[in-house]
Formats: sequence, structure tokens, C-alpha cells
Amino acid sequence: MASKICATISTIFFSLLLLPSGHGFYLPGSYPHKYGVGDPLSVKANSLTSIETELPYGYYSLPFCRPQEGIKDMAENLGELLMGDRIENSPYRFKMRTNESDVFLCRSGPLSADDFNLLKKRIDEMYQVNLILDNLPAIRYTNRDGFLLRWTGYPVGIKVADGYYLFNHLKFTVLVHKYEETNVASVMGTGDAAEMIPSKSGKSGPPGYMVVGFEVVPCSFQHDPESVKNAKMYDKYPAKINCDPATVAMAIKENQPVVFSYEVEFVESDIKWPSRWDAYLKMEGAKVHWFSILNSLMVIAFLAGIVLVILLRTVRRDLTRYEELDKEAQAQMNEELSGWKLVVSDVFRAPDNPTLLCVMVGDGLRILGMAVVTILFAALGFMSPASRGTLITGMLFFYMVLGILAGYGAVRLWKTLRSGDHSGWVSVSWRVACFFPGIAFLILTILNFLLWGSHSTGAIPFSLFVILLLLWFCISVPLTMVGGFLGAKAPHLEYPVRTNQIPREIPPQRYPSWLLVLGAGTLPFGTLFIELFFIMSSLWMGRVYYVFGFLFIVLILLVVVCAEVSLVLTYMHLCVEDWRWWWKAFFASGSVAIYIFLYSVNYLVFDLKSLSGPVSATLYLGYSLLMVLAIMLATGTVGFISSFWFVHFLFSSVKLD
Repeated sequence: MASKICATISTIFFSLLLLPSGHGFYLPGSYPHKYGVGDPLSVKANSLTSIETELPYGYYSLPFCRPQEGIKDMAENLGELLMGDRIENSPYRFKMRTNESDVFLCRSGPLSADDFNLLKKRIDEMYQVNLILDNLPAIRYTNRDGFLLRWTGYPVGIKVADGYYLFNHLKFTVLVHKYEETNVASVMGTGDAAEMIPSKSGKSGPPGYMVVGFEVVPCSFQHDPESVKNAKMYDKYPAKINCDPATVAMAIKENQPVVFSYEVEFVESDIKWPSRWDAYLKMEGAKVHWFSILNSLMVIAFLAGIVLVILLRTVRRDLTRYEELDKEAQAQMNEELSGWKLVVSDVFRAPDNPTLLCVMVGDGLRILGMAVVTILFAALGFMSPASRGTLITGMLFFYMVLGILAGYGAVRLWKTLRSGDHSGWVSVSWRVACFFPGIAFLILTILNFLLWGSHSTGAIPFSLFVILLLLWFCISVPLTMVGGFLGAKAPHLEYPVRTNQIPREIPPQRYPSWLLVLGAGTLPFGTLFIELFFIMSSLWMGRVYYVFGFLFIVLILLVVVCAEVSLVLTYMHLCVEDWRWWWKAFFASGSVAIYIFLYSVNYLVFDLKSLSGPVSATLYLGYSLLMVLAIMLATGTVGFISSFWFVHFLFSSVKLD
């Protein structure tokens, strides 16, 4: 068992190290597969999915036809397993450039009561069947009110009046493009398959083709079960099958068998191989998406500019007026105007719960660094949808590696708060390594028990739990300890002023300071709420998200606005002689997480109206809580670091007697 786990971990990291390596024009990690005329094409089946329940189930949990060679699991990476993908072989078999019609697939046995009720339940819950050919998901086109809509997968069936009808005949269209010889690579493959393609020099061999599209039209056709009672898989169906998606005929009934069939047509297309994913990425609403993002960027840039100008003018005016006065006038100004100057002996007094603050800042640095690096790599195309699961796998990889940054930042802040004393840095590093991962592990464990109870493929297998624990304690924790050691050896930041032993009394405030801190999160929320809608739609509505360039810009704007909001709030607190700015600076920008969680609840109520069952709602809220916690740590860290730099710069710039 241990050797298999170690081998799996080695494979994961070897795959991750190969991610950034690209060849020529093609997307990194994805290369064309050349097929000759008559070469076999195998269709794979992914988990059944539904936006009604958000619980994926295995393809063969329903009484579908099974392949002759038996069910086999296809190659999966860590990200696919965490996303609930379970890719298996299917009985659908094609031959390149060979059209086939009326192909008999199988005849099921009489539907048992359990299978009959399960089929009805999956149809009511609007489950989709997801098939894959040459790494391309099957796509379905429908016309609605004059608009052409694109869907990935096809529904299990449909309910009409009181009857349940199964889509038991599939009409496939495979778009192919002539293979164009290139000199960029000699090893070509698609994710989980590779073949050696010898270079041709001066000789033209038989024509080869690449798969550039995979379309499906589901039909409900009433077969005659008795006519195929002795037929074998892939035999010719004895009658002509007319696939009409506008009509349904195959009503499922208890103790009645179901016959499955298909047809396939190959069409030569002008679509080039690098553009074959355009149909999936260009979903409806793209114009609205672009307009909303650009509008949001303009508004946020304008607001951020106003905040920055006000901040610079206010601080510069106070410093200039203070330094131009003589000592007597300075003393009078201290009493009348410059409230922030009066807390000079208390502004660097250690906050309450300093260890927790250091731990949260350390974890926030790691999460922020992971987000920046992952989105940047995704924007450059290294984590394209063609490589399923690489985005999640990459996030885990970067999170573990950036444990060095988390340990370094937390311990150096700890050392600074203790005026150079680094004792206890091991404890701080250990807490950094276990704080956020421990919370995430607890939430995922609780949610996983719910998924196990529902028999969903979204449940993380026990072996994967062991692998995640080994990755945590064998890689993440040691790297965090190394970062903590480096932070303990690094010089601490010297305070520009001394701190009195007796703390200064804080005058009564006109309004609760924490109310202003909580309200400050509205401005950072304004930078991302439009983009957040598309991200939520991608996660919960099955839509493809691939505008990582815009997401990277939004992330940069979010960091800038969080820093500015925290600066303004810190300055306002110092002006009213409130020197307890540490935690307030953290939560001034970190409070954006509250509004994101409220938005998530709003999205659940108004956009996911069809989400059914307490298990589905609990899963949604659990994952949303985990996401919100990560955002709070990242944005809070930005606010704290910017405020710390501001306070340090402000009190280093004044003349002190």
C-alpha cells in the first residue's frame, strides 16, 4: 500500500513538473493525435452530472450498455478525483472516416423496480450523460427562441406528462481535419494516450486525420426488443432508425427491456486542431461578460484613484504642516489637529493574540501567492480545459511549495512583534502549517461523509485521503518549517519609535470602529462581484470558465483596492487616537469575505433555485465557506501588510523630539 501511494505521489509531481513544457503552437500539455482511415476511436464516459443536485454519479450506476471487455477506469490525476470525475471506457466504438448507421448496441434485461425508480429519479433531477472522444466532451446544440444554445453532454431522458422517456439512440457527428505534418514534436498524444509519429521526409503516406469536434443528438426511439433478442453488439439493427430529436417514443416501464443503438457520421471540417475548443469556450453571454468586466474595471480604477489621491493629499498635508512649525506650534498642533501624532508611543504596541495574527498572515501569504501563480499559469494556457484536473492539481502543488513563503512571513512578523526575539518560531511555523489545511480537511471530511452516504462519485476515496495527508505532512509541513527557519534567521523590522510601558487611554469614539471595518469590505467586493458571477456559474452551473486574463486583472485590482481601503481605515483610526490598528487593518480588507458569503447565499436562493435536497445545499454552503475563509485570509493579509508599511513609513517620516 505504501509503495503504491509513494508511486502515485511521484507520478503527480512528475506530471506537474511537465506542465509548463509546451511545443510550438499548441496549448501546453495537449497535442494532436493522428488517426488513419479505419483506425479505431474509443469513446469514454465521465460521471453523470446535474445542476439540480451537484452530486456526480458513475456512468454505470444506470442500466446502460457495458463494454465487451469489461469496465475499466481510465487514467486520472489528483484534480480529476477531487472534482468528482470518474472516466471509464464505454461500448461506443468508431472507425475513422467510416460512417455507420443503425448500429445495435445492446438489449438490457427487464428493468427491475430499483432500476426503474432510479431512472425516473435521474430524469427528474435532470442528469446529463458526459461522453468524451479524443479528449473532447460531447457537445449538443439546441435552438431556443432563435438562439443557438450549446450544451456539454445530453440528458438521460425527459418527462412528458406522466411518462418517462429514455434517450436510447445517439446520433454522433465527428468533425475531422486533415493532419498537417509539423516539425515541432515527434511524440504526440492527448492527455492519456500517446503514440510515436515518425517524421516524413519527402514521402507522403496515407492521409491522417485529427478529431476537431464531437457532437451528439439524443433521440428516444421505440425499438422492437424481440427483433434483437439474439443480436450481438455492433450488429446491424434489422430496421431503419429515424432519429428525430423533436419526438419521444421510448417510454421506460418496469419489467420491460430497453434497446440501445447509435449512428455516427464523419464530417471534414475547416476547424484547425488548436481551435477545436472554441465551441466550448465561447458560450452564450460572452458579449455581456466582456462588457461587464470592462465596465467593472473602469469603475474600480476610478474609485481606487480617488481613494489614493485623498490618502496622499491628507497625509502629505499633515506632514508638511507639522514640519514647518516651530516646537511650540507643533505642541499646539498635536493637541488640536494631529490625533495620529499623539499615539506615537503606542502605535507599535503588540496586538492581542499576536500568534494568531502571525499564523493568519502566513497562511494568507501562501493563499495569495497560490492564487496569483495559478491564475497567471492558467492565463498563459498551461492549465487549459483540454487537460482535465490540472487547475486543481496545480493549485495544490503551488500551495504546498509556497509553504516556504508562509513560514517565512509568519515567523518574521513574530520576530518583529517580539523586538528580535525569535524563540517559539517552531510553534508558530507548525501552527501555520496546520491552521488553514486543518480547517479545510475538517470541512472536506464532513462533506465527504455526506457524499459517501449518497454513493456519489464526488466522494474522495479513502486512498486519496491518505495521499492528501502524506502530501500535507511529508511536503507542506517540512517546507513551512524551512520557511520558518529562514524567517527566524532574517533580521526583524526595527520600529522607528519607542513604545511606552503604560498604554495610552483611548478616548470614547462617536461610532463603533468595528462597524466601519465591516463596512469597508464593500469596496473590494465591488471589484469582483461581476467576475464572481461567472466563476460561480462555472462551478455550479456546468459552464466553462476560461477568461483567466480578465481574472488576473481583477485580482490585481482587488489587491490594490484592499491595500488602499486598509490604509484609509488605519489612518482614520489613528486620527481618533485609536492605536489598536493591527486586527482592524486585517479585517478592513478581509471583511470582503462576508459580502462574498452573502452573495453565495443570494446565488443559492435566486440562481440555484432548482438545487434540491439538504445534502446538495449543505455541500454548496460547505464549499462556499471554505472559499470565503481562503479569501478572507488572502485579502486580510494584503490589508495588514499595506497598513504595517504605511504606519512604519508615517512614523519614520515625522520629526521626533
